Amino acid sequence: MATGVHIYLIGAAWVIGVALLAGLTAHLTRRFTEKEGRAENNESAGQVFTIVGGLHAVLIAFVLIGLFDAVGAAKDTSYQEANSLVATVWASDELPAPTGARVRELAASYAHQVINTEWPQMAAANTVNGAGWNTLIEMKNTIGETTTTTMWLDSRKAEASTQLLSVYQNRQQRLNDAGAGISAVIWFALLVGSVLSLGLPLLFGGPKVRAHIVIVSTMAATLAVLLFAIYQLQNPFAGGASIGPDAFQSALGRLR
Repeated sequence: MATGVHIYLIGAAWVIGVALLAGLTAHLTRRFTEKEGRAENNESAGQVFTIVGGLHAVLIAFVLIGLFDAVGAAKDTSYQEANSLVATVWASDELPAPTGARVRELAASYAHQVINTEWPQMAAANTVNGAGWNTLIEMKNTIGETTTTTMWLDSRKAEASTQLLSVYQNRQQRLNDAGAGISAVIWFALLVGSVLSLGLPLLFGGPKVRAHIVIVSTMAATLAVLLFAIYQLQNPFAGGASIGPDAFQSALGRLR
């Protein structure tokens, strides 16, 4: 809860600060630039603003929709990985001793590694170490070296291997999601588009100075909100999204 409040306070500070700065810029522009010809700019500036603002709105919409989908997919992937981990243990429990007990021990160790080590690394956008991969490799070797004597045990061994492969795949997808983010090119387009969309209203004329300042400030606040949302959602395991390791905590409960 404290983290959520902290994000709201930072977002509000950014929005208010940008709005005030834009309003001050509009005021100074109206005060120190020539009034003659400003009203005549409305038609031409409005046409350009419609094109630039429309294209920028489309870009922001695509980025935000993509990030919302990515956050949902990342959460689903974490649950699929945790569920496959539990399914691996349940299938291994049917194998001859000591395979089941060893796989259960390794699965619990893997869940603890993900929760205590990997999740903070993903939240900080750092490279995740290879301890988790090593644990999965040891689980794979433990299952693969088990000798089976009946068709039922063969099916349980195959099921354990299949579920472990699902853990591998979902783990890799989780790490990919943590390092995806927004490319520098997209950020460049977002920032430049925001500056252009905000700069064009400064060319508008009219006798109402206060209305002009309010319009520019509102535009700036809106762009600040959207850019702040994009920044917070670019890493699904940090910021405003902040997917937690709930899936693996639940998996640990089932493994006990």
